[in-house]
Amino acid sequence: MKKSQVLNLKQTVGCLLKMPKNISWKKLVQKFHRLDFDGPYSGGRHLFMSKGGLKVRIPNPHKSDISKSLISEILKQAGISDDEWNNA
Repeated sequence: MKKSQVLNLKQTVGCLLKMPKNISWKKLVQKFHRLDFDGPYSGGRHLFMSKGGLKVRIPNPHKSDISKSLISEILKQAGISDDEWNNA
């Protein structure tokens, strides 16, 4: 394996370790509250959390955990960094 491939692999592994984990709906709402979001409020098909003028749609409660890929999308829309999320 070349040095550049090893560096790319280390960067990829580092990014994966920082990604949010699958969490329950209740835990998602708790973390948003710790980040000063209000809600959840009903808003049509999905609930949303708000902070100032920002509204972030969140999935409806269900039995299974919310996937880390969906959490990443929600955090991107909310402008929340992985570090902010992990420290909340």
